[in-house]
Amino acid sequence: MWDERYGTEDYAYGKAANTFLAEHFRAIPQGRVLSIAEGEGRNAVFLARYGYAVTAVDSSAVGLEKAGKLARENGVEIECIHADLASFDFGEQQWDGIVSIFCPMPSALKAVVFPKIVKGLKPGGVFLLEAYTPGQLEYGTGGGKDADAMMTQAILSRELHGFVFQWLQEVEREVVEGAYHTGLASVVQAIAAKPNKVGRNELPC
Repeated sequence: MWDERYGTEDYAYGKAANTFLAEHFRAIPQGRVLSIAEGEGRNAVFLARYGYAVTAVDSSAVGLEKAGKLARENGVEIECIHADLASFDFGEQQWDGIVSIFCPMPSALKAVVFPKIVKGLKPGGVFLLEAYTPGQLEYGTGGGKDADAMMTQAILSRELHGFVFQWLQEVEREVVEGAYHTGLASVVQAIAAKPNKVGRNELPC
């Protein structure tokens, strides 16, 4: 599906960064950032322009090829890794930031990915996310039709238990990102910092 979606000259979700990321990226400490389900590179390139060392992971080789092209157009470098999130190794305390923008994540994948996020972030590192909520099904302006692949404030609070939330809300907002995300949408937004000191039972590592 994703190779087909990205297999055109146009950028499916545009070349501009996600608005929530563009407004709040400075919450992420300068350093290494992992952008998951990065697609065609718009968010990774944006972060690289501001001095972050960005690794973009996606299951679509076609999307990542376009991400590399976009990086060259902008005079920056990003590392592109073709991998499935379920099997990709996030490492341990490797990242100053992890970014997830509109990444469809069914429950089975959530159960695998969130522990990797917790483990992969450095103490003080920040996880920044914007995702569609199940309420998005009423709008039909992007995000598919699988409520299980969407996200909620309650899920994030549970999966990132022990993190310090600088921002966590479900809102309705206009999302205008290329041909596939256009119109009023129901989203959840989060900025969560991994504590510098973690108690034994605080985090689901």
